[in-house]
Amino acid sequence: MERYLWSAATVVALLILQTTFIPFLSLSGTLPDLLLIWVVVYAIRRGQIEGMVAGFLVGLLEDLLTTQFFGLSALTKTIAGFAAGYFFNENKTVQTLGTYRLVLIILGIAFLHNVVRVGIFLQGSATLSVPTIMELSVASACYTAALGALPMFYFSRFQTA
Repeated sequence: MERYLWSAATVVALLILQTTFIPFLSLSGTLPDLLLIWVVVYAIRRGQIEGMVAGFLVGLLEDLLTTQFFGLSALTKTIAGFAAGYFFNENKTVQTLGTYRLVLIILGIAFLHNVVRVGIFLQGSATLSVPTIMELSVASACYTAALGALPMFYFSRFQTA
């Protein structure tokens, strides 16, 4: 129970950061997604089912607090939690989280997340094209993965030689 309370407090803190401070870090309109990083780390630590549930709840909370396409964050974060859960291995969780593999996993999951998000968001728009989707997805995924190095450094402290 305590684990879930800490997770909820972390999500609320990240949501506050995501909506207040992170917009100041915009690079040409591209923002990192702190909540996606949390969902990926959570899914790697807990598995696919808990990752999907956490992704859905975080995405739903994000949808409730933003005025964009309602349900889109819940869908994309659920997909991200499911995909990141494939990297769950009970015996190698610390090694996965404490090495560059975490950054690569975040990069891949963020790319998948952004392709689905941008593809659905721009559906029916005149600007919908594969190059546009790729450009927006790659930029945001790289920025999110770069910020994903912070939890990697944190978890690398727990590795034993």
